Amino acid sequence: MSPDTPREDTPEPDPPWLSPDQQREWRALVALFMTLPPALDAQLKRDAGMNSFEYQVLAALSEAPGRTVRLSDLAALSQGSLSRLSHAITRLERSGWVERHSEACRGGRRTQARLTDAGFARVEEIAPGHVREARRLVVDVLTPEQLAALGDAARAITAVAMADAPEACREARGC
Repeated sequence: MSPDTPREDTPEPDPPWLSPDQQREWRALVALFMTLPPALDAQLKRDAGMNSFEYQVLAALSEAPGRTVRLSDLAALSQGSLSRLSHAITRLERSGWVERHSEACRGGRRTQARLTDAGFARVEEIAPGHVREARRLVVDVLTPEQLAALGDAARAITAVAMADAPEACREARGC
């Protein structure tokens, strides 16, 4: 082993500390993560009796061709695990808003979720209140430039987080 080769038991060097400006911005971001999702969730629970994840599932299905999406793709669209999605789909099925069905494909079967007509009507009923809350909490508070910068930053952070996610979170899409 050469002197430049790190040993396995050698601890990694401490990362550089955040500057005061970086720390201020980091804390603002953490505060956003801690306050915005619960605020959106509270509006949906109060007005629609569902959580944000369930709404995201319904919204993704409502925008899909034929209102049908493969479950692994739907998990990615709604930013959740297959397990979490399965539990949500079960709740949404009980309400009559979603149906699950299997289709044969190369080498096996795949399960898809389909938004029912009642589910589509529910999305149309819920969406205006959710859009009002999204506008009140985010869109109308920011300038168009700030909103664009926020979107760019969110996509960059999400891309890194998804690239670092375990393989189970990044399933192959083909079937």
